[in-house]
Amino acid sequence: MDCKATVYLGEYSRGGLSRGDPQALDHDMGIKQKRIPCGILNEDGGGLHLEFGCSYKTSDFMVDSLQACWSCLSPQEQDAIPFIQIKVDNGPESSGVRTQFLARLVHWVDRIGKSIQLLYFPPYHSKYNPIERCWGGLELHWNGALLTDSDTMLAWAKSMTWKGKHPFVALNSLDYPKGVRLTKKQMRPIEARLIRNPKLPKWDILIHPG
Repeated sequence: MDCKATVYLGEYSRGGLSRGDPQALDHDMGIKQKRIPCGILNEDGGGLHLEFGCSYKTSDFMVDSLQACWSCLSPQEQDAIPFIQIKVDNGPESSGVRTQFLARLVHWVDRIGKSIQLLYFPPYHSKYNPIERCWGGLELHWNGALLTDSDTMLAWAKSMTWKGKHPFVALNSLDYPKGVRLTKKQMRPIEARLIRNPKLPKWDILIHPG
């Protein structure tokens, strides 16, 4: 799971190549519309879930994207998954010390009744995260196309393939405030639920249903 760099909407050149003769703006004329891509890749089945947010990359946006991905599974598919392992970059919105991210996951674990293990890639090693190859595939797919609006961007994302499958693509229009965090007092019961690997306490975290 990971977020991609912000996608700006408009008739802007992004350094790619397109068939035909698209006329693109070569200067930033005051970009106002942007979308934040969050991707969840199922390594076993090859399924790719892409959520495009309309505000900011936050802990809440990432957890909501994860929950939306889970909701797309049928009850039978959910029941067949005994344990969830999430590989994630140690970014500021999802790190092993990000209080809001951890609190949201603890509450979600209790709701779905599944254990979750968070495995973090060390700094400067995010290229080993499998989702990064999906982002590269998306960039190659839409290449220099003019992403003039949300519908165009979503259509391009839906038409790509990964492991021979089209991804599930959705637009999240919620407004996510930045800087949401828990106090030390609020975090104590959450921290008590986290089983941290004694050798890698910030990089390997296990959460069981309460």
